[in-house]
Amino acid sequence: MSLTNEQTFLESAVKLFRYYKKLGEGAIAQLSDEEILVRPNEASNSIALIVHHLSGNMLSRWTDFLNSDGEKSWRDREAEFEEMYPNKKVMMDAWEKGWACLLSAIESLHPEDLSKIIYIRNEGQTVLEAIQRQLAHYPHHVGQILFQAKALKGNDFKSLSIPKGTSDSFNKEKFSQEKERRHFTDRL
Repeated sequence: MSLTNEQTFLESAVKLFRYYKKLGEGAIAQLSDEEILVRPNEASNSIALIVHHLSGNMLSRWTDFLNSDGEKSWRDREAEFEEMYPNKKVMMDAWEKGWACLLSAIESLHPEDLSKIIYIRNEGQTVLEAIQRQLAHYPHHVGQILFQAKALKGNDFKSLSIPKGTSDSFNKEKFSQEKERRHFTDRL
């Protein structure tokens, strides 16, 4: 990649992470303290457990990102799937802490950093690969949060994208406007 492409990749990655953060927040905002603790079944995680895992992963992976292994000795991954937050406020504080760590680390990167080797569980990968790995991992869990929020709220769930049954009117409005150069994440 040229420096321009590398910088564009970093900027795009930040936009995508912010987009998925906002999607998760839009779903969580619709839920009560009790609803974030609901586990669909014994094999599934509650939204509170998913957030615990996301926050733990982000803090471990992105703290001292370029210098130390992404699986920190202080991380208790197993507890992330067992210990729930007592309420939504505490959960959202952890959510914010994790995302802030991730975004700060990526926003501090320079194009030439993308080819550097970092380690996760002693396994080497480029910074570019590490970012792509988390661009697959975090949206996966945000999708779980959205799915559970929709299941919990049913018809009361407020769509975070184009509401079901409104695609034609949405497209008609969009195609009636002049073309604009903006990122799809600007919609939220």
